[in-house]
Amino acid sequence: MNTQTISFTPVDNKRLSNLCGALDENLKQIENALDVSIAQRNEQFRIAGPGKKVELAVTALQHFYNQAETELDLDVIQLDLIELLNPKNGDNTVQDGTVLPLKTRRSDLRGRTPRQTGYIKAIQEHDITFGIGPAGTGKTYLAVACAVDALERDFVKRLILVRPAVEAGEKLGFLPGDLVQKVDPYLRPLYDALYDLMGFDKVTRCFEKGIIEIAPLAFMRGRTLNHSFVILDEAQNTSPEQMKMFLTRIGFGSKAVITGDPTQIDLPRHQKSGLIDAQDVLADIRGIALHHFTSEDVVRHPLVQKIVDAYENRDKRNAANGGTP
Repeated sequence: MNTQTISFTPVDNKRLSNLCGALDENLKQIENALDVSIAQRNEQFRIAGPGKKVELAVTALQHFYNQAETELDLDVIQLDLIELLNPKNGDNTVQDGTVLPLKTRRSDLRGRTPRQTGYIKAIQEHDITFGIGPAGTGKTYLAVACAVDALERDFVKRLILVRPAVEAGEKLGFLPGDLVQKVDPYLRPLYDALYDLMGFDKVTRCFEKGIIEIAPLAFMRGRTLNHSFVILDEAQNTSPEQMKMFLTRIGFGSKAVITGDPTQIDLPRHQKSGLIDAQDVLADIRGIALHHFTSEDVVRHPLVQKIVDAYENRDKRNAANGGTP
């Protein structure tokens, strides 16, 4: 256990207050993300914890103090802590040095980790891209951002966002309302991403004109999707037959992105996931990108990365002991 002290002089009470946040909430975020303890007395901060984590905490405090001329937004703190924990994450370039801007309402939108940046590039360079990895890695959000970018640049004429209506063993028949109201909860994350990236009014107009369409996977059978950007979300809950059906809908001038997390399959135990099946079947096909994320790419509350790691470690222990992962 190491300790280190950092002092901010000359004393600026406004900056110190903004740095700590209401009820020291900002300091708690740093403590939880870096596994350290921070004690403050006036302009002095004493950090205790593992050696490297203490150094990172000192760097974080200095970084946020420099930004503390105004109140610090909690979202910004959590995102900056993620990039601090993974120093290479702040680089929004890929190996050839290409910067990947996306034309959306979010001017600050970019890949927060190298794999996220590579994911954006894979989508732009391939007609079919699989985004596979744990929750919170930006699989769906970045896919929707790329779709909005393609629509804004007139690369495609329509956005079609698809989800299988399967969640934790629940059946549509038990949900209230008509068919649209029954499937709406399953599609809500896609609505949220669209509203954030395009604005409510513009999204509403696009729905009215048929430029954006959101539908359950079952509605895709028999269709041919030309000049469209199609996203299949939560693909781990498709069957191999449904996955094949979806992939064969792709028409001329279209792109497809398939996202899913193989650790969160809600299908019956005897049913193989179409996402896992597709990884094996399509691995060697040129023009299809299989892009994998890890817990290092989680861009949510800093505790989410730790949660993902904890479950992965539990599954590895169970597998090593001959149990069920």
